[in-house]
Amino acid sequence: MGSRPRPWDYVQLQINGELIVWERGRTNFAQLHRRVTAGRDLLRVARERPAHYVLFDLLADAGGHVILNLPLAQRRARLEQLLADAPAQLTLTPQTADMRQVSDWLLNWTVAAGIEGVVSKRLDSRYEPGRRGWSKFRTRIVTEAIIGGVTGSISRPETVLLGRFVRRGRLRYTGRSHPLTLDQRAALAELLSPPRIPRHGTAHPWPQPLPASWTGQLDRPEPLPYVQVEPTVVAEIDADMALNTGAGAIGCGT
Repeated sequence: MGSRPRPWDYVQLQINGELIVWERGRTNFAQLHRRVTAGRDLLRVARERPAHYVLFDLLADAGGHVILNLPLAQRRARLEQLLADAPAQLTLTPQTADMRQVSDWLLNWTVAAGIEGVVSKRLDSRYEPGRRGWSKFRTRIVTEAIIGGVTGSISRPETVLLGRFVRRGRLRYTGRSHPLTLDQRAALAELLSPPRIPRHGTAHPWPQPLPASWTGQLDRPEPLPYVQVEPTVVAEIDADMALNTGAGAIGCGT
């Protein structure tokens, strides 16, 4: 005989949340993206890096009743009740009205866990599809990275592809910038040059095009064509906490 069905095996809800994969105590978007490109290895990838679903809000309860017009405080209370016996893969996002706790999250927890930031919502707010009734406060870092390639052309770069040197001198891809401003494009064009120094039989440490599994873009699971450059230019970047996953949102300045 099979095991007794768990209550969550048959619950039908409408919820708002996000899939994440943890790796060494941090969120890793690149590992989540591997599920899109894994193909026949999907089950193995899922076993090696299991995903968790972080729940933000409840839109319709277990009875199928739409509760968008209820205030957030009531929707939250119902969601907490539903998750009382939920499996460990379902996680309720933390919530607080204590500003000291919020400050600690922004200064410490978001950095340590690779969390993008915190979201502020009114407890009496309704859920209004298509309208943003909340504010997001992102945790950002300023750091440096190597420019390994660009989209567009060397003379007219549109975005830059960034990396960091890791063990044995390998240049690890870490992310792609937002579209550059006209001033940034002009400044970079004077600094960039084609690859010229051979490394292990090749003039550049990255493949052409960049594999989809590197770029971490769920909405574009295709290899990324780009122009390789000599990886000697260092850029100062303003990045969100997803940078280490290869999917960071990056603003760039040389």
